[in-house]
Amino acid sequence: VSTSHLQLAAFGLGTVGWILCMVSMGIVEWRVWHVDNTTTISSGIAWVGIWKVCFISYRHISSGYKEQFCHKFSDYNSSIPHEIYAAQGLLLIAMFTGLLGLTATIFALRNVYMGITHKTLITRLFLVGGFFYMFAGLFVLIPVSWNFYSVMHNQSITFPPSYYMPSSPAVQEAGAAIPIGIVAVILLLLSGTFSLSYRFPLTANTITK
Repeated sequence: VSTSHLQLAAFGLGTVGWILCMVSMGIVEWRVWHVDNTTTISSGIAWVGIWKVCFISYRHISSGYKEQFCHKFSDYNSSIPHEIYAAQGLLLIAMFTGLLGLTATIFALRNVYMGITHKTLITRLFLVGGFFYMFAGLFVLIPVSWNFYSVMHNQSITFPPSYYMPSSPAVQEAGAAIPIGIVAVILLLLSGTFSLSYRFPLTANTITK
């Protein structure tokens, strides 16, 4: 037990990183668009996520009330940037690989804290968990970096006419999902590093099956 403190920390960090990965995947604020035409987008702000685009509008409801309209992206639309569809797939993979990393770490820690001194099994479980954490971190890093690059270069998106969205904003900025994703990447990579650093203590009664 005394040699697995880093791995216990890896489990905690990995859990938080995995949760933040799902939060980043679920929220719509990946890109924040500021638009000049407020005829439909009444607040002048639209949020572009990896699953849908949303904005506040007063157009179709009574005066003094507001409603959020969202348009989900279709399965494939060539006008939607590749980084959005890539983010959908990569974050789903990150979610599953992160879960596998947590599962492997749980079983390894269970053996450690229950006194099951099976050297090969414990070491392999920590290694497997570490690699899954690292893969999950990389799968989050790619879409976060790619979308952040698009925001910084103010790249436009040709939305279908039914979305009531302009093809380019007056100004755009990174939404909350991107910094959340960056934190998730850091935590997952740290978790992987801690898990991979495990060394089983050599004792006289160690079982090395």
